[in-house]
Amino acid sequence: MNSGDTAWVLISAALVFIMTPAVALFYGGMVRSKNVLTTIMQSMFVMGMISVEFILIGYSMAFGSDLSGLIGDLSKIGLSGVGLNILEGTQIPELAFVAFQCMFAALTPALITGAFAERMSFKGFAILMLLWAIFIYNPMAHWVWGGGFLAEFGALDFAGGLVIHILSGVSGLTICILLGRRRGYGKSAIVPHNIPMTVMGASFLWIGWFGFNAGSALGANELAANAFLVTQVAAAAGVLGWVLLEWFRSGKPTILGAVSGGVAGLVAITPAAGYVTVLPSVAIGLIGGVICYGAVAIFKEKLGYDDSLDAFGVHGVGGMWGAVATGLWATTAVNPDGANGLFYGETNLFFAQIISIGVAIIFAVVGSTVLYKIVDSFVKLRVDENEEITGLDLVEHGERGYTEGIFTGSPSFFGDEETAIKFFPTVEGSKS
Repeated sequence: MNSGDTAWVLISAALVFIMTPAVALFYGGMVRSKNVLTTIMQSMFVMGMISVEFILIGYSMAFGSDLSGLIGDLSKIGLSGVGLNILEGTQIPELAFVAFQCMFAALTPALITGAFAERMSFKGFAILMLLWAIFIYNPMAHWVWGGGFLAEFGALDFAGGLVIHILSGVSGLTICILLGRRRGYGKSAIVPHNIPMTVMGASFLWIGWFGFNAGSALGANELAANAFLVTQVAAAAGVLGWVLLEWFRSGKPTILGAVSGGVAGLVAITPAAGYVTVLPSVAIGLIGGVICYGAVAIFKEKLGYDDSLDAFGVHGVGGMWGAVATGLWATTAVNPDGANGLFYGETNLFFAQIISIGVAIIFAVVGSTVLYKIVDSFVKLRVDENEEITGLDLVEHGERGYTEGIFTGSPSFFGDEETAIKFFPTVEGSKS
C-alpha cells in the first residue's frame, strides 16, 4: 500500500461526495421557490439510498468477476471478501476504491433529476431511481470499467462520460418526455428563483470535479496531475464558449450562462481527462460550451421538450462530445494504458468511441422507458395539476423553503402572475 495514493483517493472520494449536495443547490436555485426543497431533497435522498444499494449489490454487479462481458457476478455482494486487500493494479486498499466508486454511483441519479424537476411524485421518483441504478447504471459501469464488453472493444472513459453523463442525460431526456411538460411550459415564463444558490452549487461542483477526474488516476501521480490541470482548463474554456456565444446572440452575458458553460466544459473533459494533453483540453472545453449552449438555447426550443434544468443539454450532449473528443485527441504519451486517437494517426479508438456512444444512448432510452412504464403502472409518477400548482414542497414534504418574504405569495413563487392572483389576490398587479 502507498499511503500517498490512498490518501489522494480518499480525499477525491470526499470531493466527489460534495458534488451531490452541490447538484442539489445548483438545481435548487433554478426551480420556482415552491419546489426548491423537493429538488434539493431528491439529490440528498439518492445520496443515501444509492450508497446503501451500491454496498449491498451495486459494487458486485459493476466490479465483480465478469459474466460474459455483461455484468459482474454476485461474489462481492454486501462487500463479501472485500477487506483491506490491495486492489489489483494499484497501491490502494480495495475499500478506498469502493468508497470512491460509491460516490459516483450516488451522484449519477442526482444528475437525472434536473430533467423532470417540479412534476414527479416523490414515491415514484424513489422507486424509479433505485431500479435505474440497479438495472442501468450498474451494468453500464461494468461494461466500461469492470471488464465488460465495451472495455474489451476498446472504448475509453476515464471518469464517466459514457457511464455517468451520457447515461444520465439521455435517461433524463427520455423520462421528461414520457412524463410530459410542466403546466404552463412554453406559455408563460418559468424562471429560476435564486440564481446565487445556483452559482454556489456550480462552484462546489467545480471543486468536486477535481476529485472526480484526478481521483480516477487512483494514485497521487503524473496522471492525476494531468487530469487535474486539463479539468481546470476545459472548464474555463467552457465558460468562454457558452458566454461569448450567448453574448453574441442575445446581447447580454449572464451568470447563469457562465456557470452552465463551466459545467459543460467539465462534462466534456471527463472521459478524456486521463488521455489528452493540456492544449487539446482548451478546444474540448470551448467546443463543449458552444454545443451545449446550442442544445439548450436552440435545439430544445425548436423541439419543445421540457428538460427542466437541462440535464440532457449539458450532461447528455456534453458527454457525447467528450467521448468523441477522446477518440480524437487521446495519446499514449499521457497514458500508456490508453490508445492513440484520430489526430495521432489511429482510427480504432475513434470508431470504438462512436459505437460506445450509440450503445449508451440505446441502453438509456430503452432501459429508462421500460422502467418508467413498469413503475408508472403501480405508482403514479406525474403529480396532478392541483398538486403542481400548489408546489411539491408542501404537497410531498409538508415544508416551505421560505416562510416569509418575496418568494411566498408572489408571481415568482408560482411562475406566472395569473396563477399567483388565483391563490393570493392581494398581489394582483404586483411585478416584484
